[in-house]
Amino acid sequence: MDINLLEILKKEMVPAMGCTEPAAAALCSAKTSELLGALPNVKLSVKASKDMIKNTMGVGIPSSDKKGLNIAAALGYAVGNTGNGLSILSSVTPKQTDMALKLDVTTELVRDVPALFISVRADSSDGHYAVATISSRHDRFCQLEKDGQVLLSLPISDKKNSDDTASLVRDLSIEHVIDFANTVDFKNLDFVLKAVSTNMAIAEHSIKNGFGLEVGRTMSADIPMPPASLKDALSKGAAYAAAGSDARMSGCSMPVIINSGSGNQGITVTVPVKILADYLGCTDEQMARAVCVSELVGLILAAHKNRLSALCGVFTASIGTACAWAYLLGGGPAMMKGVLNTMVGNLSGIICDGAKGTCALKIYSSLECASMSVRLAMRNKTPGKESGIVGSSIAETIDNLARLCNEGMEETDNTVVSIMIAKETRC
Repeated sequence: MDINLLEILKKEMVPAMGCTEPAAAALCSAKTSELLGALPNVKLSVKASKDMIKNTMGVGIPSSDKKGLNIAAALGYAVGNTGNGLSILSSVTPKQTDMALKLDVTTELVRDVPALFISVRADSSDGHYAVATISSRHDRFCQLEKDGQVLLSLPISDKKNSDDTASLVRDLSIEHVIDFANTVDFKNLDFVLKAVSTNMAIAEHSIKNGFGLEVGRTMSADIPMPPASLKDALSKGAAYAAAGSDARMSGCSMPVIINSGSGNQGITVTVPVKILADYLGCTDEQMARAVCVSELVGLILAAHKNRLSALCGVFTASIGTACAWAYLLGGGPAMMKGVLNTMVGNLSGIICDGAKGTCALKIYSSLECASMSVRLAMRNKTPGKESGIVGSSIAETIDNLARLCNEGMEETDNTVVSIMIAKETRC
């Protein structure tokens, strides 16, 4: 299969500051500011998909003590510079914060759009306006308009784009992933090592200082560092990943390298792999090759569902981590297929109810499930096709998981969003 997986990884493993959905909202709004020349006294009208609204309601926003889509859009407009991409909120001045708090911002839920969709219209007091729309990817501008002049017009959906990661990786096999991890020139993996060190930094910062529910800090407290056993190493990895999420969901202003457009998924597929690699005494090269496995498996599974969906993304990311753990432990395709079937036979159906502090709980729970799946696979134990949605092949298992997410959980997602919006209205 002639696919440049190295370039795909470089494209996907980019930094983001704070949760990626508020970051996308800020980036979209900042583009309207650029188009208008940062005119003050504007009204921002935001249209967003239910998944964008769901993933901005309860998450901390960098440079602010507030939460939600409106403040993210307001801060983005005040910053008015898209040059930092999804790290747009990495440095917001007090003056920009004051400006953001004075803006009039309204939000409207729109249907029949991609799960990842946000559009911002900025109307100035002197009659000028600008519109920017992001869809399908967190940083993919598809429509730009200023004072009636269309500056950019691309399809809202990017599914047929031949360069789209999902269309390129969705049919990759475990064997293909392992072959790439084994043969890629280590000299080209500096960006992977950088991703690991970046994500470890926020995890260690959280362990030291405590954020949010302190899931990672609490669950790590009784495990020695370095870990004394394989079980401890796997649990330590789960705790450190949860700690990274504790900080990120609280609005910590430290960058994270993402996977499938998600910082939580990016933390999940890197930090626990580093912890186990250190326990096993692996070299940086061995660790980086294992991270290639976790990153790619995470991308493959995400390609079978929307990047924002009813199924929790850190669950599928944890399957990637389990495969990387198996790789470090000397396991081949059979062991990785075993851990995948065990994961799907266990936690399938874990819902996404938005980005918020309890994402750390789901990371820890999913990675503890990953630990169990690896330890069972080491004994050649894994569920067969008679077990629920587990298939007779890995491809069938993944297809069944995708069907559960894309067909079976759609109404669940609508119910979740309805509950969240109702709570927001009552507050």
